[in-house]
Amino acid sequence: MTNVIVVASGKGGTGKSTVCICLSVALLRQGKRVLLIDCDCGMRGLDIMLDIEQDILFDASDAVCGNCSFAEAIYKSKNNDNLFLMAAPFDAENELSPSVFRQLVDAVKHSYDYVIIDSPAGIGSGFMTAAAPADSALIVTNAEPTSVRGAVKVRKKLEALDMRFIRLVINRFDKKVFRRMGFYPDLDAVIDASQTQLIGIVPFDMQISVVMQRGAAGMESGTAFQSFDRVAGRLQGMRVPLNLKGML
Repeated sequence: MTNVIVVASGKGGTGKSTVCICLSVALLRQGKRVLLIDCDCGMRGLDIMLDIEQDILFDASDAVCGNCSFAEAIYKSKNNDNLFLMAAPFDAENELSPSVFRQLVDAVKHSYDYVIIDSPAGIGSGFMTAAAPADSALIVTNAEPTSVRGAVKVRKKLEALDMRFIRLVINRFDKKVFRRMGFYPDLDAVIDASQTQLIGIVPFDMQISVVMQRGAAGMESGTAFQSFDRVAGRLQGMRVPLNLKGML
């Protein structure tokens, strides 16, 4: 059965799109075939991160409007076999409705092991569209109060949509900064405040941003990237430890 996952965040700047790509690459390494769908209309960025910006002729709105076939709106990653992208409409006014987007995803999902949907930040209409076809969700947050509060709002919206599998990813975690800021006594307090079960913690690593902005997704290495391998395993029901060594 295809797993359709929406990746969401309550506020911008959490690194949600980077999580989408790094998780997709981790799933590839575990033998999966993955379709990324950018649902951030007017602000799309996954095509840049995958270095296929110049290749995009058609997007999701073109597919549903009949300007192209669904297959023609899906592009293969240059650096990653079995990773594909459907871009968001370049103009915000072409945002799809939840019902239309659900039909689109239903039409293409059977060719992939995982469909990962990059939702726009917040809980507006774009979020509702992105969440419509999903059967599970990852909420990306940083370990700071405004980000965590946003995560709670996202969770409540997802629960209202009858989403059953909702997990938390704490992204860009820096132990020294966390302790210095003193917003929370420990990571358990962050998890409790988010009201969401944890699936992974990704340490801050500037190299991730460099790789993404260079369009070199799939050529990563390092501790932060290994965190996504663990999240990918846990998504598949594997008994993979969180590996919090060095983060506490």
